[in-house]
Amino acid sequence: MIDKTFPIAEKLLANGDKLTQRLMDLLTKEQEQLQRKFDPASIAAVAADKKEVVAHLEQFAKQLSQVLATEKLTLAQQGVQHYLTKARASGIDIEEPAKCWANIGNLSKTCRQLNEQNGAGIDILSRHTQRSLAILRGKSPIATTYGPDGSTRSELFSHTLISV
Repeated sequence: MIDKTFPIAEKLLANGDKLTQRLMDLLTKEQEQLQRKFDPASIAAVAADKKEVVAHLEQFAKQLSQVLATEKLTLAQQGVQHYLTKARASGIDIEEPAKCWANIGNLSKTCRQLNEQNGAGIDILSRHTQRSLAILRGKSPIATTYGPDGSTRSELFSHTLISV
């Protein structure tokens, strides 16, 4: 059976490798944009591209899972490795698919790190924007305080500094 599913798996792994590389490129582009200057339009465009690539990666994972299921394997590092080992035992050259799978794993780790860094950067920019808006509205950056009973309360007085 593996001789029939392997060509499919080979194509899937090559495509998954390209998709993962594309995701890493987009995350790197996003990181560069966050470091240079805050341009909401370009960051939104990258986010839309990332969403599309992630949807394709999810489809890749689903299809690869189906191929692995034909050999009663699961979509996991060990499942793919076992599939490739079975293919090699059947006399199939697995060099390229094995390289693709290893590259997918390495790129995925890098993507995870970049995504966490970018998320932290976006969070900082968001908090900065919220504080700036609060100041423009005449509200203290610390809008809530604790009362004597431990409950939170908002400041009673504020005035608008600028109105548009």
